[in-house]
Amino acid sequence: MATIMIVEDDSKIVQLLREQLEKYGYRTVQVIRFDQVLNEVKATRPELVLLDVNLPKYDGFYWCRQIRTVSNCPIVVISARESKMDQVMALENGADDYVTKPFDYDILLAKINSQLRRAYGQYSFIDKERKVEVAGLVLFPERMELVFGQSKVEVSKKEALLLEVLLSQYPRVASRERLLEKLWDEQFVDENTLNVYITRVRNKLKELSLEGVIETVRGSGYRLKAVWRDPDETVSS
Repeated sequence: MATIMIVEDDSKIVQLLREQLEKYGYRTVQVIRFDQVLNEVKATRPELVLLDVNLPKYDGFYWCRQIRTVSNCPIVVISARESKMDQVMALENGADDYVTKPFDYDILLAKINSQLRRAYGQYSFIDKERKVEVAGLVLFPERMELVFGQSKVEVSKKEALLLEVLLSQYPRVASRERLLEKLWDEQFVDENTLNVYITRVRNKLKELSLEGVIETVRGSGYRLKAVWRDPDETVSS
């Protein structure tokens, strides 16, 4: 799992970046103290740094130079500055790429993956397939499959996102707000639609002979209950 350090003072952008990157299996670290960026790099040793230019105290060009004294990891600058000179300065101060805001997250993700391949060889961190598992129930988010023992069912993209939250939160409650935020970033959806998708997921689980495993927690949300036996468990005689 690659660690990506985010050096950005806009909390909304940081939140969106972390959600997108973590969805694809990256580990993210957010810098809070903008006068301690170099110490954070030394302590964390990230595989890649996402670096804004307009920062408190010192700008991103300064921190590019400082990071280059201790690390050769890729640095991708993300900035609202669009001038040719700013891009040239970033590259001359040690950055590997420059992305202007507002940016497309898919394009940024492709650039990150490309930089990781260049820095660490043909192996791409993001190419390693993710899986989320609870007691033998396994979700493969990228291939959108839910597997239990020798049985498997295909799920839709939104069903996979919902299942990922429920499995990741186990045994805690996944709030309705969290599920809505995860499933529909900008599109307005009422809670009745969430109920529909919960029903669909329950039906997919029934196809695996798993019933009653999504518990409704009144006033809070939903919780996964591992009431089944792990099919990989063996009982010694």
